[in-house]
Amino acid sequence: PVLLQAVAELGWATPTAIQAQAIPLALEGRDLLARARTGSGKTGAYGLPLLHKLLSIKEASPALPQAVRALVLVPSAELGRQVGHTLRQLSAFCARRLRVVDLCSQSDPAAQRPVLMEQPDVVVGTPGRVLAHLGGHSLSLRHSLELLVLDEADLLLSFGFGDDIKALLCHLPKIYQALLVSATFNPELEALQELVLHNPVLVLPPEPRLPGRSQLQQFQVRCGTEEDKFLVLVALLQLRLLRGRALLFVGSLARAFRLKLFLEQFGIPACTLNSELPAASRCHVISQFNRGLYDFIVATDEEGPVETPQKGKGKAKDKGKAKAQDPEYGVARGIDFQNVSAVINFDVPPTVESYIHRVGRTARGDNPGTALTLALPEEHEGLTRIEDALAGENGQSMLQPYKFCMEEIESLRYRCRDAMRSVTKQAVKEARLREIRDELLNSEKLKAYFEDNPRDLNVLRHDKPLHPAIVKPHLRNVPDYLVPPSLRGIARPGPRKRK
Repeated sequence: PVLLQAVAELGWATPTAIQAQAIPLALEGRDLLARARTGSGKTGAYGLPLLHKLLSIKEASPALPQAVRALVLVPSAELGRQVGHTLRQLSAFCARRLRVVDLCSQSDPAAQRPVLMEQPDVVVGTPGRVLAHLGGHSLSLRHSLELLVLDEADLLLSFGFGDDIKALLCHLPKIYQALLVSATFNPELEALQELVLHNPVLVLPPEPRLPGRSQLQQFQVRCGTEEDKFLVLVALLQLRLLRGRALLFVGSLARAFRLKLFLEQFGIPACTLNSELPAASRCHVISQFNRGLYDFIVATDEEGPVETPQKGKGKAKDKGKAKAQDPEYGVARGIDFQNVSAVINFDVPPTVESYIHRVGRTARGDNPGTALTLALPEEHEGLTRIEDALAGENGQSMLQPYKFCMEEIESLRYRCRDAMRSVTKQAVKEARLREIRDELLNSEKLKAYFEDNPRDLNVLRHDKPLHPAIVKPHLRNVPDYLVPPSLRGIARPGPRKRK
């Protein structure tokens, strides 16, 4: 009843396809290998049976000593915090009996030891962080673990956590229930399945990889030059042709900063989800976005394995390289960005899976969404691969051409060119350094001050202009004569107000 009460409080009226199939099997104690697309309710599919099992154990044996009985492994710190939050919501009406701890909420492992010494019922964390605590004897699972969950299992492998998971299995008991959940299946996953699962049940809900056209509209714009890409984007955003909040995906962190600085030129506030910053800062960006403080986030993919320092001669050099980017960073998938109206692929995703994970940030649940991909001639091959993989039953492309007449926005080109010239490589470099410097000022040491002075919290906003490039004030406003005649009825070219 307490779990059903929490489900009702969350407004979950009917189970999703993955929940309807997985929950009964998990309650029977079976090992599961489940595949379901992003945003389909996978966390609830394993979270409810996990909490139900722990409550049943406590009710059956009230004298049983307190211990860690469930472990949830996640590929990124952001996803870890989100999973921990969802599990706490589901256990809200039995919080005194069940305690959930996510090891991603604090960057300092030493600060987590006292919490783990209290033996929480559920621990959520990345394999590397969990393994470090097992090695430091602040966490013990060998005699108490009842249930292991691997969330976004394919990403756990692509992030380079395969060896950590194998090492971690040595610290687990011989018998436990395991649930392996993923959005995609691949050969590497089969090897992991053999290590973790025992006679698993395969759960494959009958659902498409992405929502249908009635819910998700997918468009493409084939641009002739890089300048055309920037021109289309500034027309969409400055003329308010794109309504609501959006995620803008690019191919690299340098591109992300270049795009943020370009938008600054037009007075369009956006923030960059920077993998060079600590997890707490990135989660703060996401929470501010979800609270509606700003409308645009520029993000990158997390494709490719994590570079691990090599032993021997190059150790110091590799160590510095690893520091540059947090290996627990991940945004294209798993993170719950709320009320995202559109996803704009400013750069074509490198793989079909990457496209699915990016676009999966919108049209979640029953909400509608739009995906727009901008492609240069050299990116057409990659775009064609995506179209072929996602083609409908009749072979028709799901990515329809976006009806956009470039001639009508030619009047904005000189402004676009002016802004692009201002965003130099040096400006991008300075912006990256400045954001890191600003983040040092926003550190945990200031938390107590902001608790006493909440109005000063405004300095922690992540969409503040970085201004390493000279900003020309006239670009913020679009005169009426520059608005295409066909768009004058729907465009709202006024400057955006900070919220």
